[in-house]
Amino acid sequence: MRIGMMADLYKPHISGVTNYISLNKDYLEMHGHEVFVFTFKGKEQKYKDTESNVIRSVGIPLLDFGISINLRYSKETRDLLQTMDIAHVQHPFISGPLTVNFCRRRGIPVVFTNHTRYDLYAQAYLPPITSTISETALETYMPAFCRSVDKVIAPSAGMRDVLRRYGVDSDIAVIPNGVDIKPFSEHTIRGDRSPWGFSPEDILLIYVGRIGPEKNLQFLLRAFGGVAQVYDHVGLMLVGEGPERANMQEQIRQMGLEERVRFTGLVPYEELPSYLSMADAFASASVSEVHPLSVIEAMASGLPVLGILSPGVGDTIVDGSTGFLSEQDDLAGFTARMVRLVTDHPKRQAMGMQARVDSEHYAIERTSMQLLECYQEVIADTSTRKRSLRVRINRLIGKWIRL
Repeated sequence: MRIGMMADLYKPHISGVTNYISLNKDYLEMHGHEVFVFTFKGKEQKYKDTESNVIRSVGIPLLDFGISINLRYSKETRDLLQTMDIAHVQHPFISGPLTVNFCRRRGIPVVFTNHTRYDLYAQAYLPPITSTISETALETYMPAFCRSVDKVIAPSAGMRDVLRRYGVDSDIAVIPNGVDIKPFSEHTIRGDRSPWGFSPEDILLIYVGRIGPEKNLQFLLRAFGGVAQVYDHVGLMLVGEGPERANMQEQIRQMGLEERVRFTGLVPYEELPSYLSMADAFASASVSEVHPLSVIEAMASGLPVLGILSPGVGDTIVDGSTGFLSEQDDLAGFTARMVRLVTDHPKRQAMGMQARVDSEHYAIERTSMQLLECYQEVIADTSTRKRSLRVRINRLIGKWIRL
């Protein structure tokens, strides 16, 4: 099978979507399929792809975001795209319509995975009035776009419900975004936390992800600050980078937590298992996760997870079994659960063991096969529709000839 993965952004851009494409590409290729990534590049882009079959059309720089997009594919890209058996769209606004417009005319089936809570990103990054307009636009745009593809995929049941709230009435398959859990589950040696100023006796909480406003990190920090006032043996490590770092560092300074909270900055992905192995539990206050890969990686590392009951996180964590879940905006409840995580050693260890077991549900070996089955069903349905259309056309022609 020849599979086209359609993306607005790809490497060197770091994101969950990039990781999703790369992982599935590797595993589908291991099973004998040809996978091509169709994306964009800037005219001056110096990044050299280290993997095969990454097809880049020259794009126009988008302000100062360091990315490039285009409203059309190059001729070479179009020629290659028409040889695909199926196209898999990862972003609905640029590459999505481009793919649909091109593939529909050529009878190539298109599937779309919705990876992002676009409504919450709008609230985090746009002014309130613009945010309201954008939510209305989503309710207008998303149902129409989803009807234009052959299959919609949601990474979690919670994301399927969000799409329904957008007004999407298409059939939606729930297929989790897989994780290569082996590097995490097999990393059983505890990482050395002393370079970061934490002792072996400390209870260390860890967060991995973007340091951005959509991740609700101010809320997490407020809860940690309350716990740190009572317990002097707790620490927090924030792994990642983003626009909120300066604001958070100032908040940490004002709270007097400089010795208790550490920023690592960006960490190479292959080193992430060693960072997670330093910690005793994973903590996140984000409600914008569609399917939280960092949470699953933490679970595979044997860490219980503290999170907010929301689509994505709420679909992954079993409250009281693999971690604790708190209601959204309930700072007291979230803080109380953090205290339980810090103080109840037997419960924390038992949840960590169960989290490692539950992470197997999201192993890339399992989810990539689910994705392949979806592709095969969509291709078969498209072939059936084509045959049915040919039969109807031939009947009409036959009737016309007999007239």
